[in-house]
Amino acid sequence: MTDIEISRNANKLNIKEIAKKMKLGENDLILYGNDKAKITLEKGNKKGKIILVTATNPTPYGEGKTTVSIGLGDALSKLGKDTSITLRQPSMGPVFGIKGGATGGGYSQVIPMEDINLHFTGDFHAITMANNLLSAAIDNHIERGNKLKITEVLFNRCLDVNDRSLREVQLNNRKESFNITAASEIMALFCLANDLKDLKNRLGNIIIGKDEFNRYVLAKELNIEGALTAILKDAFYPNLVQTLEHTPVLIHGGPFANIAHGCNSIKATRLAASLTNYIVTEAGFGSDLGAEKFFDIKCRMGGIKPDCIVLVTTIRSLRFNGKDNLERGLSNLEAHIKNLKQNNSNIVVCLNKFAQDTESDIEIVKEFVKDHNVPFALNSSYMEGGEGAISLAREVLSLLRNENEFEYLYDIDKSIKEKISTLAKKIYHADKVEYSTKSLGIIEEIESKNLENLPICIAKTQYSLSDDKTKLGNPQHTTIFVKDIKFYQGAGFITVLLGNILTMPGLPDTPNYEKISIDKANQIVGLS
Repeated sequence: MTDIEISRNANKLNIKEIAKKMKLGENDLILYGNDKAKITLEKGNKKGKIILVTATNPTPYGEGKTTVSIGLGDALSKLGKDTSITLRQPSMGPVFGIKGGATGGGYSQVIPMEDINLHFTGDFHAITMANNLLSAAIDNHIERGNKLKITEVLFNRCLDVNDRSLREVQLNNRKESFNITAASEIMALFCLANDLKDLKNRLGNIIIGKDEFNRYVLAKELNIEGALTAILKDAFYPNLVQTLEHTPVLIHGGPFANIAHGCNSIKATRLAASLTNYIVTEAGFGSDLGAEKFFDIKCRMGGIKPDCIVLVTTIRSLRFNGKDNLERGLSNLEAHIKNLKQNNSNIVVCLNKFAQDTESDIEIVKEFVKDHNVPFALNSSYMEGGEGAISLAREVLSLLRNENEFEYLYDIDKSIKEKISTLAKKIYHADKVEYSTKSLGIIEEIESKNLENLPICIAKTQYSLSDDKTKLGNPQHTTIFVKDIKFYQGAGFITVLLGNILTMPGLPDTPNYEKISIDKANQIVGLS
């Protein structure tokens, strides 16, 4: 059966039964039918252990990190552990573009997969609406006399679709570019806000432009932060769904890791940690992107830390990184292990098994991992559900007996260049950082206003440790190039764009939307 057929034939429990597993009553929920709900409870009384799932650098088609996350959560539940999972919501850009859905696969899925991959509970629409209302308000203010004397607009519109033609548009009075919703500042701050008060404050602190004296103009000067918060109020409640095996899953927020910070909301992770004893969460793409931002951005802002790290890899991705040579591709796995050890001590490598993998190839990876003194586990949850991740779950539980020695990678009070240099050397293994004239000017401007004491969010290709997608494996002694800097005061970080990175993706030659349709029974087909 296809993923969507497996999902459709699942024995779903009523969402109120899933809520009971987390000791939630109907008064703690806003119901969206029988299979999804929003949780209105602010906090439980537990202090659960957080298990972060990350990965080596992927192939263009993904390696099943979400499938592993779901399988691990189901396996922990099978072992009698009080477990929940927290994930990002898929963006409809990749759903209709190249990747398809992002709710797992096979017998390791979150359901209802059609709803989650499409409109779900409307959170992405609310974020898009809030973003574009702010854009409209900026232009209205300028049109109606421009009391704030805005001379340069620094906030862009967004849309949750891959549309390269929107990278540059002509408005009545200026050129502008769209971001995909997953890369909007409102998506980022939505996922980093601790509560509605914090959300409103962050919305008000969005830099919308500069005035005639080069002063940053903030959204709150338009008196719009209250309206934006009202749009996002219900969206800010985390969404509750279930796996095929009825493990509770909180899905909330959806920033990409290659152009944003790549983690589900702080709100959902902290809530899950207060309601269950074990929380499996995920950070986007490889550990050089999602995991690093989880540590240095999300953990800082949320007052949380991981207790264990699962590093997912596949034979396919290692061969891809070795240009079809497995042994050569192991250098990529080695780089990620060494990188993660700079932040964490509790690490397990998980090989996500595919049907075409040979026993000899699996043994090569296993011995390589053991030589690096890291636990190893196979995962086959795609075919076997939670049962296929039992060995991984046991390795994780064994590691959780140890205190994780967690450290941030850099001091937040260092200069912008020093923080970029630390990431370049310790994560991307570069010898040198070069800057465009534009990026140097923005850094100088931020530091002249004493606003540099924020974490760095690197936007770069997910396919390489470097900023060049063709440099696979473990590139050494490279130079990374800082093309642009975006100062996101509302979100609370500084985005650094490396190389030819874009915040509005385009569609491929054969988009995924060509496979998606409605059958004679009015059911969706082709979604995977």
